[in-house]
Amino acid sequence: MSDKNIDWNRLADELDPMRTVTSGGQLRGRSRDFSWYSPILDVQLKDCIANLIVFPHSEEDVMRVAACVARWRVPLTVRGGGTGNYGQCVPLQGGVVMDMTELKRVIEVAPGSVRVEAGARIGELQEAVRASGQDLLMFPSTLRVATIGGFIAGGYAGIGSIRHGILKDRDNVRGMRVVTVEDNPRVIELRGADIQKVHHAFGTNGIITQLDLTLEPAQDWLHTITLFETYGDALRFCTEASTPAVDLYLLTSVEKGFAPFYAHLGERFPLNRHAVFAMVSPRSIDAYRALSARHGGVESLCMNAAALEKHGLPPAYECAYNHTTLQALKTDRQWTYLQIAHAQPFDIALCEELARQFGDEIYWHHEFAKQFGEYQVFGIPLVRYTTPQRQYEIMRVFESHGCATFDPHVVTIEDGGMKEIDLAQIDFKRLADPHGLLNPGKMRGWDELAA
Repeated sequence: MSDKNIDWNRLADELDPMRTVTSGGQLRGRSRDFSWYSPILDVQLKDCIANLIVFPHSEEDVMRVAACVARWRVPLTVRGGGTGNYGQCVPLQGGVVMDMTELKRVIEVAPGSVRVEAGARIGELQEAVRASGQDLLMFPSTLRVATIGGFIAGGYAGIGSIRHGILKDRDNVRGMRVVTVEDNPRVIELRGADIQKVHHAFGTNGIITQLDLTLEPAQDWLHTITLFETYGDALRFCTEASTPAVDLYLLTSVEKGFAPFYAHLGERFPLNRHAVFAMVSPRSIDAYRALSARHGGVESLCMNAAALEKHGLPPAYECAYNHTTLQALKTDRQWTYLQIAHAQPFDIALCEELARQFGDEIYWHHEFAKQFGEYQVFGIPLVRYTTPQRQYEIMRVFESHGCATFDPHVVTIEDGGMKEIDLAQIDFKRLADPHGLLNPGKMRGWDELAA
């Protein structure tokens, strides 16, 4: 917690009539996210707790909070649904955590776009745009809990990325409103390429209050499971299916070691078969089936969302991305995970060799997506955790074979996904957070410049 000599009750009084919390279990609960996926971060962050939680209801409330923390010079950490995995919303230095989940209005749904407040749950946002006959371009597997602001502030890719690329790709996010943290806060509108100044910055350099997102016409996607005798066959099929000729919204492969974590699927994912989960356009399903059959695939499930709900089955996206890690950890907390991007062209023989090398220490999981217009393969393997040293040894093996690793066991932007200091984001922080109060400790480049 913050060690400043702060009268937190007096600070809370300044924020009245907004709801605030200065004691009790909510302080700890609202200071956590899904960083417990990493046993390294779980230990590192266990004692990081806010001194005060505040729940704004409007952009005007957010500006009042920003002005208050600027006057008091206390840290401010912005929180959405708390589904991030890297401690994005964990207050490393205590202070104020601002829970954005009451800023949840869907302001306008228009043909091809939606304007929405940052605290809206993505699942509820998707329902709103579906009512207009449209769909979001992409979303995380945790859409039922995650907020759209948190996804843009901390996310990279997701369900829909095989069709639309990553969040950073042009026009996926059209614009955003950002509140500065100053004695007299301002609202800055970012559009086009300028959104990259705040996107994936972990809330370190501005408070996102509203977003403009691109929409597409809705489709009644078919959720499928296809089984393969070898994981290599599954990978060969997925590689060949990664083509504009097959209209997909999701394409995920997992090896048979994941089957016990999906026991509710029964024979749809048996213990002796590897699985590919997909969301396929009805107009591509025949081509998808023919291609999978050529690789020895056998379909065990094909239903639209309504049929899945009727049969009590999960959608394909809850068997993909980091939901796979979540399902494993619900069963056995010995597991953790890694994130890698394979060199292109994708070398399946290398994957098969690494599978032999690591044996049961790693369960393989790949996501097939696009990035900057090119097809890409991302690995999110489960790793049987022993020590931090072993975790990093495994990462070095991947790197020695040309894979880029995105360390999920660190809290800083640069040491996890970005791999470099983004000077444009630091320049924007000078403008929007001159006192360095936003989510301190997460932007290493800022700390190094300050030092």
